[in-house]
Amino acid sequence: MPKNKGKGGKNRRRGKNENDNDKRELVFKEDGQEYAQVTKMLGNGRLEALCFDGAKRLCHIRGKLRKKVWINQGDIILIGLRDYQDSKADVILKYNSDEARNLKAYGELPETAKINETSTFGPDDGEDILFDDNADDEDDEVDDIDGI
Repeated sequence: MPKNKGKGGKNRRRGKNENDNDKRELVFKEDGQEYAQVTKMLGNGRLEALCFDGAKRLCHIRGKLRKKVWINQGDIILIGLRDYQDSKADVILKYNSDEARNLKAYGELPETAKINETSTFGPDDGEDILFDDNADDEDDEVDDIDGI
């Protein structure tokens, strides 16, 4: 049998928490970058994001973030736009909720951006749904338990 000369395998690395940089400098967008909100996780390191310039793009999570930074639906991310494909982009950074609130306060994000909500519907989706409040009186017989 071969001798183990290293310091352990995958389980040793799993126990470390190397991203405990709780206070980092706020990163603003530069040329060729855009803020976006995740609308759908697609799997295989890809996601669908609604950019704050109005476009919906298919984004690829870069390898540095892939298994270390978990991205969920509704998160605010910074993406790098591609020169040759406008419908695709690369995820550069994920903002936590405090950083996203700061970006909104600085005016980088629009006021319509929802930071802590996973439902990322449009501004008027779901407002025109009407529910019928008139319940049938035939169901009252089922509610009468005293007759048993």
